[in-house]
Amino acid sequence: MIRLTSLFFLVSFFSFSYAQNFQIDSIQLKKVYETVLTNGDVYENLRSLCKDVGHRLSGSNGAAKAVQWGKIVLERYNLDKVWLQEVMVPHWVRGDIERLDFISNGTIYNTNCTALGGSIGTNGGVLSGNVVEITSWKQMEELGEKDLSGKLVFLNRPMNPSYITTFHAYGNCVEQRHQGAAQAAKYGAKGVIVRSMTLKFDNNPHTGSMSYNDSLPKIPAVAISTVDAHNLSKLLKKDPNLIAKMKLECKTLPDTLSYNVIGEIIGSEYPEKVIVVGGHLDSWDIGEGAHDDGAGVVHSIEVMSLFKNLGIKPKHTIRCILYMNEENGNRGGKTYASFVKKSGEQHLMAIESDRGGFSPRGFSVDGSDSQLAVIQAFERLFEPYQLHIFQKGYGGVDIGPLRDGKICLVGLVPDSQRYFDYHHAPTDVFENVNKRELELGSAALTSIIYLIDKYGFQQTGFNQ
Repeated sequence: MIRLTSLFFLVSFFSFSYAQNFQIDSIQLKKVYETVLTNGDVYENLRSLCKDVGHRLSGSNGAAKAVQWGKIVLERYNLDKVWLQEVMVPHWVRGDIERLDFISNGTIYNTNCTALGGSIGTNGGVLSGNVVEITSWKQMEELGEKDLSGKLVFLNRPMNPSYITTFHAYGNCVEQRHQGAAQAAKYGAKGVIVRSMTLKFDNNPHTGSMSYNDSLPKIPAVAISTVDAHNLSKLLKKDPNLIAKMKLECKTLPDTLSYNVIGEIIGSEYPEKVIVVGGHLDSWDIGEGAHDDGAGVVHSIEVMSLFKNLGIKPKHTIRCILYMNEENGNRGGKTYASFVKKSGEQHLMAIESDRGGFSPRGFSVDGSDSQLAVIQAFERLFEPYQLHIFQKGYGGVDIGPLRDGKICLVGLVPDSQRYFDYHHAPTDVFENVNKRELELGSAALTSIIYLIDKYGFQQTGFNQ
């Protein structure tokens, strides 16, 4: 009887603890959401970043301007500390001329094209040759040097529309953009033409990073829109002897100095333990980098604003990082991780927003089973806000170098259906970000950070 009575009181205690914590946290999350949706700065900050700064490719004047913008904005919120962390970054320049034309049976077809980031130019001249369409690495290998030497290889494997999560579709074919030039150079090709990485059928070319194999010749690489890829494929079936003419003025300059922008609120109980939130400040240079990753930048700044404006005094140090150079090198993320390792700082969690400013759906967790269990214990708190993804997954590029088997890495997961409509394209502009969806992302990030700061990753009454 005594044992049963003790068990009853134990269960009653945990039930009371859970109910009490749930009610308190529900009220706090509601304040977070209401504040963002009625009086948040996130949308105006994105407008300023996109319109006052513009695109901000690493090494460019735009990137330098963005660093100063980020420092000024973070200082506006009276954080305990704001500073710049030096990062040496690559400096690739697109140039003024990007042109790719096809000539078939005496007719010239102009295309919507853009050089891939890191590509060499055409050395001041025009590169011309026959085109060979490739849809798989196996096909390229089978054709080999005999059929590809001296040709322009057209990599035309589309994103798979049957994947519901569009990041899976992207991941299943993006290597043709990143590795295409190096693979084609093995067989003597003189250039590559890559279908843009998007499910949308339109005239907008999408850029993105590519790489070379230093043991092979470097050849120019250009992306064309999905409409142009479709039309080129049709033309090649009618005229296998079609000629392409390419002219690019892009080039790579010496590495240059840039910065991560960092701001923090020092923890009241565990100042030596850090929770990081961030997005990348750099962007490609053919749009405004609104979704990629202006949204993540202003999401992260808004977290700091909300902690200050709502009077939330975190137990742990909350650190906002605006990383430089995610797009073509991840130097910012690597530099910060090196700093953490050398300093011996303890990081509890790092969370990243780099999937656009769309409606949040949940979080992907790169951590231990016990860390995942703690985050999943908060799921019911997020039900009113329609978040439902709390599962193992990928954290993000910038926070990836922090992985040490102890820190929990988390990625904000928005709805992915429209992300690749704008990703790395000239349409990635402020006007294509929905204000309410952007605000909801900030609220979701702030809420999960508030909860992890409050409970840590220990099993508490809330988790019973």
